[in-house]
Amino acid sequence: MHALRYAVGTDPGLRREANEDSVYFSDRLFAVADGMGGHAYGEVASSIAIAVLADLDPEADDPLGELNGAAREIAIRLTDLAEENFDMRGMGTTLTALWWDGERFAVGHIGDSRCYLVRDGELTQVTRDHTMVQALVDDGRMSAEQAGEHPGRSMLMRALQAGSAHDPDLFHQDAAEGDRYLICSDGLSDVVAPAEIAELLTTSADGDETVRLLIEAANARGGPDNITCVVVDVVPAGNASWLPKWLRR
Repeated sequence: MHALRYAVGTDPGLRREANEDSVYFSDRLFAVADGMGGHAYGEVASSIAIAVLADLDPEADDPLGELNGAAREIAIRLTDLAEENFDMRGMGTTLTALWWDGERFAVGHIGDSRCYLVRDGELTQVTRDHTMVQALVDDGRMSAEQAGEHPGRSMLMRALQAGSAHDPDLFHQDAAEGDRYLICSDGLSDVVAPAEIAELLTTSADGDETVRLLIEAANARGGPDNITCVVVDVVPAGNASWLPKWLRR
């Protein structure tokens, strides 16, 4: 059996007065929601998403079904609010969640908050951005490097939004001893390159330090958006101090 250790941090960045990111963490469920809509309504949307997740039963037998139902409930609540208040009609939120069952993760994802995995020292992106530029990359009309520099890289094609279908990606992610997962809002991934994210994730065993370094890296590049990071390590059960061989010391 495996166990988890985790660290969480969020920061408004250097150019935003409010933090419209929301984060959830427990022994089994971890999630980042990045709100949008302006006039503080993004904060409302992301907070609703996290509130719905917090009500889920951590012992449920079907985590993917629970995450799908949560996305549907979030969309319903956002739609209800928008019908009551015209100004809220543009609000919405991303959502990226990992639900641990003791051996693997159920993943629920919609929007452009990301989940990364470091396994044996190598970084991969677990989730796929639901953005216009990612669709162009998938169609072979733009390179990943061009997408990373495109001014419209944050234009979402899918999110949890008032009046729209919820439609998240839902899948299982096998876990291995020594895996390190990062869930982050685009306040990190838009300004810090994957190579540097990989370097920071493999430098320190201390999750809190790693989260701090990731947030500092985003702010060092201007901190144009809110920054939220959740780092989750898969370790042997009963050995919380265990370190993977690939970790740089």
